[in-house]
Amino acid sequence: MGTSVQVTPLCGVYSENPLSYLVSIDGFNFLVDCGWNDLFDVNLLQPLSRVCSKVDAVLLSHPDVLHLGALAYAMKHWALSAPIYLTEPVLRLGQLTMYDHYFSRKQVSDFDVFTLDDIDSAFQNPNVTSLKYSQNFHLTGKGEGIVITPNVAGHLLGGTIWKITKDGEDVIYAVDYNHRKERHLNGTVLESFVRPAVLITDAYNALNNQPPRRQKEQEFLDAILKALRSEGNALLPVDTAGRAFELILILEQYWTQHHLAFPIYFLTNVASSTIDYIKSFLEWMNDAIAKSFEHTRDNIFLLKHVTLLVSKSELEKIPDTPKVVLASMASLEVGFSHDIFTEWATDVKNLILFTERGQFGALARMLQVDPPPKAVKVTVSKRVPLVGDELRAYEEEQERLRKAEVLKATLKKEEDLKVSHVSDTSSAEPMVIDATSVHVPSDVAVSRSSIKREIFIDGFVPPSTSVAPMFPFFDSSAEWDEYGEVINPDDHVAKSEDMDRQFIHEFGGEVGGKVDDASVHLLLDSTPSKVISNEMTVQVKCGLIYMDFEGRSDGRSIKSILGHVAPLKLVLVHGSAEATDHLKQHCLKHICQHVYAPQIEETIDVTSDLCAYKVQLSERLMSNVLFKKLGDYEIAWVDGEVGKADDTLSLLPLSSAPQPHKSVLVGDLKLADFKQLLASKGIQVEFSGGALRCGEYVTVRKVGDSTQKGGGPGTQQVVIEGPLSEEYYKIREHLYSMFYVL
Repeated sequence: MGTSVQVTPLCGVYSENPLSYLVSIDGFNFLVDCGWNDLFDVNLLQPLSRVCSKVDAVLLSHPDVLHLGALAYAMKHWALSAPIYLTEPVLRLGQLTMYDHYFSRKQVSDFDVFTLDDIDSAFQNPNVTSLKYSQNFHLTGKGEGIVITPNVAGHLLGGTIWKITKDGEDVIYAVDYNHRKERHLNGTVLESFVRPAVLITDAYNALNNQPPRRQKEQEFLDAILKALRSEGNALLPVDTAGRAFELILILEQYWTQHHLAFPIYFLTNVASSTIDYIKSFLEWMNDAIAKSFEHTRDNIFLLKHVTLLVSKSELEKIPDTPKVVLASMASLEVGFSHDIFTEWATDVKNLILFTERGQFGALARMLQVDPPPKAVKVTVSKRVPLVGDELRAYEEEQERLRKAEVLKATLKKEEDLKVSHVSDTSSAEPMVIDATSVHVPSDVAVSRSSIKREIFIDGFVPPSTSVAPMFPFFDSSAEWDEYGEVINPDDHVAKSEDMDRQFIHEFGGEVGGKVDDASVHLLLDSTPSKVISNEMTVQVKCGLIYMDFEGRSDGRSIKSILGHVAPLKLVLVHGSAEATDHLKQHCLKHICQHVYAPQIEETIDVTSDLCAYKVQLSERLMSNVLFKKLGDYEIAWVDGEVGKADDTLSLLPLSSAPQPHKSVLVGDLKLADFKQLLASKGIQVEFSGGALRCGEYVTVRKVGDSTQKGGGPGTQQVVIEGPLSEEYYKIREHLYSMFYVL
């Protein structure tokens, strides 16, 4: 039978909830994506909490909250400690995304679901391995024989389609992919996979069809300019490091071409750091960016019209003129976009332009309905310092807690001293002094003797547990081992105030030296503060527009791609119930007979129906095999018969003489290489009509290709035509030399 494959959804089926799935391959458990939503609803993670202990490896596909938001929480609370595999952009941009969410929440609430330390522990631990596109990574230990490979997904920078291979069978995980090539991203390579054993994909956009790219971008720009020329502002709620850079490039290019002067601002808590990281990921972007710089010295990272901001106070200092602001978060639940919306929504001249579908239950989703609401209730929160009675009460409480900690530490220290004293006295030996070995003057000896007598007379009484008089003694000498003096790490721990200063310096440097001062003081608890919340009704008079710039393939393209890939078995996840059912019916009719759409925590068996068996090559057979070197591999022709040895299937030597077989030519002929070889041998050769003309009468051409689309094995025919002559046989001999003959 084929490789055993089971799929268990943990979140994100028959809905647009975050993505998280357990994929088991021959007993090895992959947690594929570990997403959360902007509301950080712990109830969504209950299925995940029940399987964390069984996870053997984690695969992350995109650097946004929907795909990796719950990673830090799961590692802290449920001891998720499996190795994590992802691309470098997903690692770095994902960490910045979680930073931004933490800052946005902490500024308006006593947020304690996760901390910056939790984020760092998740993304900066030794178990994290970053891979490059098309890099085959061979697992070891329990996962021996499994190969994982990240491939281009499009959608987000570093976005990944995961290919998991075991015993020649492929399991493909492809969600949120985009076949279109964009300004900074290549399109997906999903179409290059042909007939995988299992394909796990999403139905998110199955019901949506998009207009042509140029038409969509022109409508996008026209809507923004209309608001600006009406003396209004345009707010684009975006994710921290998701689709924002593509939108920035669209605006930057149009502003440059048309010499526009309206200011554009990119406002997140980590805006500077986000752009800095994106600059370092040139190899993950499309080739046109590098070529453009090589030929025209056009650097897309020099944003002439876009200003990076990290605090709302910076935005408030800017003159009140028409402007475009891209602000986090896209959900409008918290963050700068939430605050700006409450201020701008009441002005009919302003525009709120959504470029992605809002999450269910979020404010952005409420505003995207048709018709939009005329008023919405929002909670406005801010952090203010404590004053007066509240400050005194807080200080008294802190003093009480401090004294309680000091008392607790003192009691613990006394208890430790008692235990130490008992252990020391119980193990003490009588003090023996060899008087013969000590030579001192007699007057000194008499003096010392009298002193001791005075001490005893003064009332020194040794403890009943002691066998000799002992005085308190603390040995300050250092301990040594074979490497030198033993270092006590506690002696080198920086004081809290030093750590605070170091934190401000390091963190400020990490995000370009521009961190909101309020955020830093908030993190360090430098000033006692409280959160004041006020629920208010906002009259929505501004313009509300939703345009799909999510960077996902639409329904028409999804169906076309799935038809080309033609998986043996298909598993549908992440999409509304209507979209999932629609795509399932289409695939059953046009793609394959085995289409699954499981529910949460429903385990489905999608083991391949191929009649494949593992056969061991016997030592008797291999001892007579002659291998030939082929690149990094060695190949040989083997004649044998299947039999049983020690209750396992083995390939054994033939009991009779093997039948002769036709010679097999192994290799991939490139006509350009063959042309160089013939030219080096003094044979006149040239390309003509896709064929290679050799000498006067001989022609060599290829029919078919050595690799089918998708990298699978194919057939290749090389045709050599011409009259039988000495030249013909000479060229044929050179042609054979380009192959390995078995």
